[in-house]
Amino acid sequence: MQKLEEMASKFRTKRILVVGDMIADVYLNGRIARVSREAPVLVLEEIGKKVVAGGAANVVSNLAELGGDVYAVGMVGDDFYGEELKNTLKRHKVHVEGIVTDKTRPTISKTRVIAGGRATVNQQVVRIDKEDKEPLSKKMEAALIAKLDKLLPNIEGIVLSDYGSNTITRAVKTLVINFAGKHKIPNIVDSRYNIGDYEGVGFVKQNDSELAAFVGREITDMTSLISAGSELLRKLNSNGILITRGESGMSLFERGGAVHHIPVSDRSEVFDVSGAGDTCVAAFILGLTANFTPVVAARIANYAAGIAVRKLGTSTVSIAELMDVLDRAQFVNRGY
Repeated sequence: MQKLEEMASKFRTKRILVVGDMIADVYLNGRIARVSREAPVLVLEEIGKKVVAGGAANVVSNLAELGGDVYAVGMVGDDFYGEELKNTLKRHKVHVEGIVTDKTRPTISKTRVIAGGRATVNQQVVRIDKEDKEPLSKKMEAALIAKLDKLLPNIEGIVLSDYGSNTITRAVKTLVINFAGKHKIPNIVDSRYNIGDYEGVGFVKQNDSELAAFVGREITDMTSLISAGSELLRKLNSNGILITRGESGMSLFERGGAVHHIPVSDRSEVFDVSGAGDTCVAAFILGLTANFTPVVAARIANYAAGIAVRKLGTSTVSIAELMDVLDRAQFVNRGY
């Protein structure tokens, strides 16, 4: 256990910057009351509502729960969800001075309506998304760059979390990647739609379906996986590509040709994969920043993601939970 405590101490106080799309994940719970007279739809009585950190903000929350000293850079609107999101991050002791308020657009929100009755299982019946699809204004871009200029010199690790909502502009991207490369700061990008735009980034996290979309062909077996992962690594000229593969675990492609396949850490019931990728990214960058090798960082991230998928909704994984799982797996006794 002493070795685990030493590992946990390496995570603590690491100064990690997360820049990306700050999203308010809203869960609205309702009880089925009756069928509406106006239309053939259910009438729900609202019984609860909560706002949790989603998107890049979920990466931030996970990093904070894992012990990091986290700095968030992104945007929110001048509205209720924006305030709730910042307050949520503050409760995690996150530095939120890098979050800019844009009065011209709303906070990105994803509202999940959860319905159930006395004899039925609660389930999501609809999701309502709200965001401005227009490109970021030059004024807001300049504000973000000013925040980055101030924060970057004191940062030990960087995450770019791109959910396709225009926070990470070309100028923001160039600044962060160039700074990280020049100063040898561990960095990783998780981009759902635009991964091809991140040439030169240190590490890349993708799931297998995102990888397939990038290379334009299906991934059906180990041969096609290795071909696709190697192609992405080559095109982005990165140090490594971390591919999450659901029940098949993860695969790490390293510069130089090494490929590591990491099986899932726990095959018990999966409740919800929402946000598990964010947990994976958070644990991986902390591992790199703590000077673990990429493959050890990936194995730690695999255990962290395994905890996340057994929780309902967008959730975080604490350092205590991670260390407990690593202890039971005899992680350090196996030489990592």
